[in-house]
Amino acid sequence: MAANLAARLQAERERQFIGRTAELKVFQQALQSPELPFCLWHIFGPGGVGKSTLMQALIRTCQTGDIPYAYVDARQMEADPDSFLSALRVAMSMDAGDDVPAAIAAVASQAEHNRYVLFIDTYEQLDALDLWLHQSFIAELPASTLVVLAGRQPPASDWQIDAGWQALIETLALRNFRPEESQIYLTQRQIPANEHDAILAFTHGHPLALSLVADIFAQSKLTDQPISFQPEAAPDLVKLLLEKFVAQVPSALHRQALEACAGVQALSESLLAHLLEQPDVHDLFNWLRGLSFIESQAAGLFPHDVVREVLVADMRWRAPDWYELLHARARAYYSDRLSKTQGAEQHRVLFDYIFLHRDNSAIRPNFTWQETSSLKVTELRASDVPDLLAMVEGFEGKAAAKLAAYWMVQQPEGVLIFRDADQQPAGFVSKVTLSETTATALSRDPATQSAWNYLKENAPLRSGESAVMFRFWMAKGTYQAVSPAQSLIFITFVQYHRETTHLAYTFFSCAQPEAWAQMFAYADLTRLPAADFTIDDHTYGVYGHDWRVLPPAAWQSLLAQREMTTVELPEPVAETVVVLSQPEFEAAVRSALQAFTQVEALTDNLLVRSRLVENNTAAEASPTDRAVALQSLISEAADTLKATPKHSKYYRALHQTYLEPAPTQEQAAAALDLPFSTFRRHLRAGIAEVAAFLWHRELS
Repeated sequence: MAANLAARLQAERERQFIGRTAELKVFQQALQSPELPFCLWHIFGPGGVGKSTLMQALIRTCQTGDIPYAYVDARQMEADPDSFLSALRVAMSMDAGDDVPAAIAAVASQAEHNRYVLFIDTYEQLDALDLWLHQSFIAELPASTLVVLAGRQPPASDWQIDAGWQALIETLALRNFRPEESQIYLTQRQIPANEHDAILAFTHGHPLALSLVADIFAQSKLTDQPISFQPEAAPDLVKLLLEKFVAQVPSALHRQALEACAGVQALSESLLAHLLEQPDVHDLFNWLRGLSFIESQAAGLFPHDVVREVLVADMRWRAPDWYELLHARARAYYSDRLSKTQGAEQHRVLFDYIFLHRDNSAIRPNFTWQETSSLKVTELRASDVPDLLAMVEGFEGKAAAKLAAYWMVQQPEGVLIFRDADQQPAGFVSKVTLSETTATALSRDPATQSAWNYLKENAPLRSGESAVMFRFWMAKGTYQAVSPAQSLIFITFVQYHRETTHLAYTFFSCAQPEAWAQMFAYADLTRLPAADFTIDDHTYGVYGHDWRVLPPAAWQSLLAQREMTTVELPEPVAETVVVLSQPEFEAAVRSALQAFTQVEALTDNLLVRSRLVENNTAAEASPTDRAVALQSLISEAADTLKATPKHSKYYRALHQTYLEPAPTQEQAAAALDLPFSTFRRHLRAGIAEVAAFLWHRELS
């Protein structure tokens, strides 16, 4: 029965595959030649043009001809050599650590003409790995191996300018179906023949467009409303097709489900229920799963890239309030999940959370938006150290490697490893807690010394506060370029600040700080040239954030406001929060008590710009509103003194002197029937208690 079902599935795939006869012929002739006419076949074209479908047809050709092959999809791996080789070993049923080129040679030796075909699909996901594949991996394969790549972009210039590869590479720009092929497709999808001409004139044979049109007619059967396709003149073909499709969904709720799927990275059934505020979405979820442009994997459902872009663009233009509401509901869902998850699961939720920022031009190019990630985050192991130091030396030099080794000994708990499927380090980040080391240790590293000097001169730490520097961060093979490991490092940055209490300041160093300017400005990290440092004649730039000025909760709210904006560099925070040392804070409390009944005078007090007042006023509060809030906070602090007989004496002194003051302190002492010296002692104690209460509120 299993064999019969497999044969039936194979027959159905072959039946539904149309066209591409010239491409199949090129492939077959190459395999049958005594010597391969080319060793690399690079197929490229826009989304939805049928690259993956053609690749599956090529695989069936290999199966029919008993030609050994391996197939990998770049969406299922990270863009680094270890992850690629790990995925390929899995596809070839090899053990971890086995030599891939040798295994291919062994298998090919048993095949006709020593042939072996390696298929790499969705190749655009491996941009960061292109140079390594070009110069190292493919060059080591047996000469009888044919590598077939399918992606959105043509070969990079490195392939084209290499005199050797010019003779060994064949490119294919995959185009739309020819008219006769489109006719066959529409007939197979049971589209009425009288509609074919209008559809062909409108789609020009774009495979995804044809699929969407076919779905429109399929949906019309669900609603029992026969339709006639009416082409409309517009430059964006897919957008119009999708608008036509959305208009024909079974219900408004189905339409909302489709839009919800486009707005998040991967849609689970529980997330769909939350986004639509519906108790039972099982049927809706299954309906989405059956659509031709919706893909499915372990994390959930997601639309074809072209469809996602079109749906989001349409929502932003047609229903911005609904789009914002979807974002708000998704944000709330992920926030709740973040509070209930830890470790790798929390990392995955953070990826989904950050996906909500994907529309912003400052964020979009700086993350990999793959639907899955095989990297795992673990602590440092002693066996990792040689690999990590080799990584640092390769990218930053011997002096930097010695410093990395020093900090791995001094603060090993600050090192996090991002491991591939073979449990090998694919990248790492090393954090140094500046406030938990000695002056001697700080002085050994120009980076930590520079950061510490900046703190002392510009943002001194207060009692109980800490500061951390993200000192080393890199991915194997791609260093600090955009990659899955780099994206996970940034996720770790966010996660660390969500979980760390009493953190006052963070420093983040970059080998090429200008490359991250837009993204870090978006994330409210300030460029700090005064904290830059030089190692081996290379100057590293530093960004920083004062969490006393904008703590994690407020920072997350700020990012939520920027989530759906399209500006490249967001406007700075309107008013800077003042960070006071404890002596400065206590002096400001004494000054505020002296001016307690004078609201206008309180507007000039430094405390109205402190985090203490900021947390108790609206963002748009006026100076007068802030002064009134400060009055209320002082009253609250004084009222706490009423609880015990000892402290109530202090309260009465404060009350008579500042809250409802007597004309002079002598008269206040007389009103309380106290010797003046005793009154002064009670007053000093009361001021100290109020300052301590407010200082605690400021820090927490």
